[in-house]
Amino acid sequence: MSIIVIGGHSRSVGKTSVVAGLIAALPEYNWTALKITQYGHGVCSMDGEPCHCATDDHSWAISEEQDPSGGSDTSRFLAAGAVGAWWVRTEQGRLAEAIPAVRGKLAESENAILESNSILKFLRPDLYLTVLDPATADFKKSAQAFLDRADAVILHEKQEHAWRQISLKPVAGRPMFRISPPPYVTSDMVEFVKARLKIINHRGH
Repeated sequence: MSIIVIGGHSRSVGKTSVVAGLIAALPEYNWTALKITQYGHGVCSMDGEPCHCATDDHSWAISEEQDPSGGSDTSRFLAAGAVGAWWVRTEQGRLAEAIPAVRGKLAESENAILESNSILKFLRPDLYLTVLDPATADFKKSAQAFLDRADAVILHEKQEHAWRQISLKPVAGRPMFRISPPPYVTSDMVEFVKARLKIINHRGH
């Protein structure tokens, strides 16, 4: 099996759109898709609502998406053609507790695509793509920490640059796919992913 991770430096930069776009462009891989969300303190992982539960059984949750017509990100994964979609929620900093369940889902998958940065602390995917939007100032520490692990960069074409003290030197020389959404996935990006997956699958045989 192949595992792809799509990360990004902030919210709302297009990570979900890239995942859905790749699922739709490469249906032959029968993707299982996972979205991993880490909530701040005081938010319950069971339902994403504010709460004061500090019990261990509420530190993380995983649920399967059943509705491809819904408005959630995991619904979009199903609508794009994923054979299964799962939403993993954890309290901030407690992703480790959910990893056995994540590994279980991966073991059952033909191929998997995950939306997350922090998952890179626990597994080494076959391909890691990061989505960067220079107009969005926020740059997560997790995205900075794993920037040098990116196999390719998906960069929004923007004139304005809101980043401060952020260097792209860690990805100098890596393939860079420039996007002007929509769309979030370009034909050359799909060909790059397809070529890399062929190499990976060839090594596995």
